[in-house]
Amino acid sequence: MKNTIGRHISCTIFGESHGSAIGVTLDGLPAGISIDEQFIAAQGEKRKAKGRISTQRHEADIPHIISGVFEGYTTGTPLTILIQNSDQHSADYEKTKNRLRPSHADYTADVKYLGYQDYRGGGHFSGRITAPLVAAGAIAIQILADMGIYIGSHIMKCHGVSDDAFASDIDLLNKQVAKLQTAAFPVINENAQREMTAEIEQAAANGDSVGGIIESAVINLPAGIGEPFFDSLESIIAHYLYSIPAVKGVAFGLGFGFSDYTGSEVNDALAYKDGVVITKTNNNGGINGGISNGMPIVIQTCVKPTPSIYKEQDTINKQTKQTEKLIISGRHDPAIIHRACVVVDSVLALAVLDCYMERCASLALQNHRKED
Repeated sequence: MKNTIGRHISCTIFGESHGSAIGVTLDGLPAGISIDEQFIAAQGEKRKAKGRISTQRHEADIPHIISGVFEGYTTGTPLTILIQNSDQHSADYEKTKNRLRPSHADYTADVKYLGYQDYRGGGHFSGRITAPLVAAGAIAIQILADMGIYIGSHIMKCHGVSDDAFASDIDLLNKQVAKLQTAAFPVINENAQREMTAEIEQAAANGDSVGGIIESAVINLPAGIGEPFFDSLESIIAHYLYSIPAVKGVAFGLGFGFSDYTGSEVNDALAYKDGVVITKTNNNGGINGGISNGMPIVIQTCVKPTPSIYKEQDTINKQTKQTEKLIISGRHDPAIIHRACVVVDSVLALAVLDCYMERCASLALQNHRKED
């Protein structure tokens, strides 16, 4: 029953969707890191439900740091953040607790936890638990930004509507990432925002939901981070990304697009630019042999349509062991893709920071041996 990830900085999440509070504990943070609580709150705002394209459950989501920070700086001890739940409608789930919702974790949770799990709102499996993940990720984003490493994500595709792709030109990519960090609806092309919003609103009107693909970039990450094979940079990042509820696919660079080309068409030629090694193209998404090559890390994350829909569906009743019809009530998102971008940024930051710390430790040891 493990809810912790990370080797050098461990991240433990806890709580349930309809419990009194949810939270996260970060362990392994060095002492003396400045913590900007306003930035943590601002990141949480990006994840909040807004307008007709989101659930009507509106939580304050005010992060409370209860340990690990003193006078604005980390103390080096475990840093714990609590977020209170205050807008639960638990009665919405009482009448359907024995009817297992399609594409939710209701059945698998029931098997794993022997029926003792909190079923209300998905309990510990709910996307609600991404709120503390965003708070934890905000701290990692701050640390990486202090080292000149930046992360940005946009909705690459939503139910057939596509946004502009990230630019191959590094200077333009930097501007795109900077713009996305303050965007209310994370797209590069404003026309895509209007079309995507219309698709989500239409799905809501139909009692249905839609999914999409998020494209992310990590820029200015130095070469040499990651390990071959089992702890490759791709492996670690994918591990974190798959921890986000509703994520069903992760690809790097061209990803599955590699299947359409020959090696001569997609190999990334090496070159020098101002004395620094670069690749002329970035089809491999900034990673070779499981190790960063200094180019932007480019990732696509596929998010499935929200499984809570208002259409009639077939299911089973675990109590009667009969097949039944199910119509879900309550408050649900017709799409989570626009709220998920900041979650993706957050877990990417945690993954990259964990791998970066390992590289720093290795270099420190090597330099110490050279000095001896």
